[in-house]
Amino acid sequence: MDLSFPRFDREAELTVLPGDLAVLIVGIAARQAASPTAAVQAGFSRGTIDPKLFAPVHGAFNGPMADALTRWKQE
Repeated sequence: MDLSFPRFDREAELTVLPGDLAVLIVGIAARQAASPTAAVQAGFSRGTIDPKLFAPVHGAFNGPMADALTRWKQE
């Protein structure tokens, strides 16, 4: 784990962004969220997920590779 990120320095001068920039960013985010692409993408997550994807019958996410590793380990 890399914890070498810079710490918050209370002595450093804070940079204040202009209010117009915040309004611009909010406007861009609102237009992106209302786009047809965002609506289609949001619809993808509404479907039910097949539980067999996360708990396969054979117990491995990649059955052929698990079999190959088991055979290789037994050699």
